[in-house]
Amino acid sequence: MDQKYRDAVQLIKTAILQSQYEAAKSANEKQLMLYFSIGKYISLNSRNGFWGQGAIDTISEQLTRELPGLRGFSSRNLRNMRVFYEEWSTLDTSNNENYNLAEASAKSSYGFDVQIWQNRLPNLESFSVEAFLGISFSNHLLIISKVKSYDERIFYIKRSASEKYSLEQLKRSIAANDFEHQGNLSNNFSSTLSPAVKAFKAINTFKDEYLLDYINVEEIDIRDSADIDEKVVENAIVNNVKNFILTFGRDFAFIGNQYHLDAFGEDQYIDLLFFNRELNCLVAVELKRGKFKSSYLGQLQGYLSVLDGFEKKPHENPAIGLILCKDMNKSFVDYVIQDYSKPMGVATYKTSRDMSEDLRKALPDIEELKRLLDTENE
Repeated sequence: MDQKYRDAVQLIKTAILQSQYEAAKSANEKQLMLYFSIGKYISLNSRNGFWGQGAIDTISEQLTRELPGLRGFSSRNLRNMRVFYEEWSTLDTSNNENYNLAEASAKSSYGFDVQIWQNRLPNLESFSVEAFLGISFSNHLLIISKVKSYDERIFYIKRSASEKYSLEQLKRSIAANDFEHQGNLSNNFSSTLSPAVKAFKAINTFKDEYLLDYINVEEIDIRDSADIDEKVVENAIVNNVKNFILTFGRDFAFIGNQYHLDAFGEDQYIDLLFFNRELNCLVAVELKRGKFKSSYLGQLQGYLSVLDGFEKKPHENPAIGLILCKDMNKSFVDYVIQDYSKPMGVATYKTSRDMSEDLRKALPDIEELKRLLDTENE
């Protein structure tokens, strides 16, 4: 095909995909605003006793009769809409007196007013109405059901919007407790990265613990957790690199594993090498089986020096290093890492085997449980 035709195809293709994205985004926003409004209408009429018992079931059945093929308006989902409104009623900018659903629908406002959004959410300047309307109703319901803290809900809404999480990805993020692990990484970014905004971005890019629950050691024929060395974890990550990147964040691109560095005749190999688009830099990840040792920082600093001197492009920022180990003394790491001049962080990781062990330890001992039961029955 002639180059000018290929260019035309790409331009038209981009326009189509952009249009489809905007249409889907607009449809999602309208759906959420509609559900919010219907939820308000149901809440105002059902909670104050104006409607009788079983009203929601009756309304849902009648909607199905009058609108055959209608989806999303089962009695269960109507109740979900009520919960959605009630959990976020602080965002309601309309008058509750004589609320008119038909009028709100005709205006297409549904109680949302972008101009006064921030007045309803003090001290949350970075949380926008676009983020709230940018995730699916299913994601909203999952956050409401699994997360009770207001600040934590804001975090997962923003994360879902920025990372474009599917429902399954959001479940993983909540299960991994990303809210608690974000921003707590042991690091020296404040003293090695400038300006301060770059250090802040780096700190919030990495977590202090990574849940690699897709690494099932039974499937790779490892019987004893002591035999799970760095190479086993590395190979499992490479074979599941899509999941690993989703764990890290969408801005990461995988460069390679056992990445060869050849400087001054010295052969060195980085376990995993990534590029982060937001930070505009290479990210070297070193995997360690056991507990953190200070010598790991010296090794990683050497890798970063070579990356900056021989691999970094002129437009890129200095490389960042991350050590992933099974265990560490955080106070010790926080202290020793400040003496290094290259930007580095240290985090821990857990596999599916570790999660099973944690669950087993959390359960009461069988013999102890029997003893307690026998005592109660005496």
